[in-house]
Amino acid sequence: MALRSVRHYPGFFSVALICLIILYAPLVVVMIYSFNASPSLTNWGGVSLRWYFDVFTGPEAPRFKAAAWNSLTIAILASTIATGIATAAALAMLRSGKFKGRSLTFALINLPLMVPEIVIAVATLIFFTMVGITTGYLTILIAHITFCIPFAYLPIAARLQGIDGSYEAAARDLYATRLQSFFLVLLPLLAPGVVSGFLLAFIISLDDFIITNFVKGAGMETLPTAIFGSVKQGIKPNIMAISTLMLAVSILFVTLSYLINRKGRKGP
Repeated sequence: MALRSVRHYPGFFSVALICLIILYAPLVVVMIYSFNASPSLTNWGGVSLRWYFDVFTGPEAPRFKAAAWNSLTIAILASTIATGIATAAALAMLRSGKFKGRSLTFALINLPLMVPEIVIAVATLIFFTMVGITTGYLTILIAHITFCIPFAYLPIAARLQGIDGSYEAAARDLYATRLQSFFLVLLPLLAPGVVSGFLLAFIISLDDFIITNFVKGAGMETLPTAIFGSVKQGIKPNIMAISTLMLAVSILFVTLSYLINRKGRKGP
């Protein structure tokens, strides 16, 4: 049966356009009003960078800087560790042949993608409580590593599937050890997928709110939770400026991840 283009289905374009407007119109409004010179959220007072300067120099600047530092360090550590684990998992799944429990292992790796985030948050908090770990920086880091693994795994596994095993076999025939064939042959070929997975895991960790809010503990803030705390006191233009900056960073990292991964697929 021949596949038909979605353009042949009446009303598909209209429904898709409505969905896109509903999804992205609020983001556009936030971006526009982050440049509003007026403190009012309803009256336009001209174009200004006032609220962007307020983010770095205003009364709430120390709080946001501390939260941003926590978010940045956690994202770097979590994405680095998650990428290492995801790389090892991809090698085990795709280079070790069939083994008992392979399907179960694949399901466990991808489980965080299928389970609602609120369920993961509650389960993680219960786990930390049961084992007696005090919530704070460490619990956020552990939680982020866990749910970042599948996001790093997907581009790494996709890249590894496109690399023929003959490259490693040729290295072994030339008396290279397993470590040498991995670091000198396979890893350079796998690098686009690894970098793409790292960038994706980084931005997922940086932007996470629900799980972080459950396991952060008192006195510990990341940038998303700090924004949420400020919003509960009322939406202010500087919050829109921070949100726009985070959106720009997210778009940048996701775009880089896509471009690097696409470039990697063109390789051997």
